Amino acid sequence: MAKLYFRYGAMGSSKTANALMVEYNYYERGKKALLVKPKLDNRDGDRTIRSRIGLSKEGAFLEELVAMPDEEIRQYDCIIVDEAQFATKAQVEHLVHIVDDLEIPVICYGLRADFQTNLFEGSMWLLAWADKIEEIKTVCWCGRGASCNARIGADGKIVRKGDQVVLGGNDTYIALCRKHYREGRMSEEQDGAL
Repeated sequence: MAKLYFRYGAMGSSKTANALMVEYNYYERGKKALLVKPKLDNRDGDRTIRSRIGLSKEGAFLEELVAMPDEEIRQYDCIIVDEAQFATKAQVEHLVHIVDDLEIPVICYGLRADFQTNLFEGSMWLLAWADKIEEIKTVCWCGRGASCNARIGADGKIVRKGDQVVLGGNDTYIALCRKHYREGRMSEEQDGAL
């Protein structure tokens, strides 16, 4: 029986690297998996899905998957979605259709919450509807588990206000434990005053 998986983690937890490795595992076993990402994620080029450690592969857009006829989707043994937090409710509903009606497993990777610790739309619906929810762990500078995605401003301090979506990498975000996120401390040496 196919399942909908949501594998979430803070920034830098190797979500994309995991997605690329799962796709490769399907390929290595003679199976066909489709890698997709939302069009919004254009950091690495239109269809490129790239991890911070340098693994990359061309994929399709989630918007194209939603428009694809069921007969075409049936040629795949698995659908793997990167940056799933950017999915809409309707797109997550389509992923549910793929799992329940086409009996194809869908594995989604993404952030659970934004830089203000608010759920993203895609993450909210994946948390509500996924058959299996798994955390991909990473650590804060202090060694505790990191669950918060802090946005770094031009002044080198944590940003608390702004647009929900600002694409970026290590120069824009840092994963912190809840305590250091709340204190605004990005390192042992830094004063946490907000």
